[in-house]
Amino acid sequence: MLGVSPNTLRSWERRFGYPTPRRTAGGHRQFDLAEVEALRQAFEETHNVSSAISIARERGSGPSSPTRLRSALRRFEEIEADRILEESLAVRSVERTVEEVLLPAVDGLGGPEGEAPSAELGFAWRWATGWLAAAKRVAPAATRPEGVLIFDASAPCDIDALHAQALELCLRRAGIRTLMLTAELDAGRLTHVLQALNPRLVVLTGRRAWLDALARIAYQSRRASEHIEILDFRGALPESDQSTVPRLGTSAIGARDLLLARLNAREATVRRRPGLAQVS
Repeated sequence: MLGVSPNTLRSWERRFGYPTPRRTAGGHRQFDLAEVEALRQAFEETHNVSSAISIARERGSGPSSPTRLRSALRRFEEIEADRILEESLAVRSVERTVEEVLLPAVDGLGGPEGEAPSAELGFAWRWATGWLAAAKRVAPAATRPEGVLIFDASAPCDIDALHAQALELCLRRAGIRTLMLTAELDAGRLTHVLQALNPRLVVLTGRRAWLDALARIAYQSRRASEHIEILDFRGALPESDQSTVPRLGTSAIGARDLLLARLNAREATVRRRPGLAQVS
């Protein structure tokens, strides 16, 4: 697993005290698999024994981490990547697994902006998209009547595209009717979508659309219903003093909570209107 001889492993034990074996009754060393795995991953990152041992000691195997997942994705090991997320789901919710493990792992594979995506990033992005789609398919049915419409202006291999999918998953798992479409949707089809879903909130995300396309979406949404609210997720619209579009930040979980708060506040307002029956 480590690519070294037994003698080298014994010398590391004497010099660094790591990995630390147990001794059998016959005097044989038994190494903990988690320590060996942690050392292997750290050595891949540093290519230096002492640094790798220091990192492995501090990190341990622990619950699955972005570093462990990123290592598996760099080696194109889909089954190992699936296993790491399954480990995470044993100690984290689906939402936290996505936000704390999956997204940071894939984001760490990206190069400088404007540079063509690497083979590792392309593989990781497609694997992550498939995982998120599978999680979305098993999400519970909507329990609330309100709809949220997400327009994604990102491109393949953009980390923003995965964050948009993460937000859609979080909302669906919260029981919200949610639909995500491309921001390049034809104007005529957009009218049909707005009539069919009748959303209360429209979220703009991704940074690859022309501003006039986003402005058209906002205009048509508000024209379809004065009750529709437009919001920005992860900087789809540039910062401007004139902008009146509320910002949802960069976290899918945080954005979900803000959207739920807005839906709940609107529902409470409707219930307080005169002439409506109060039910306790």
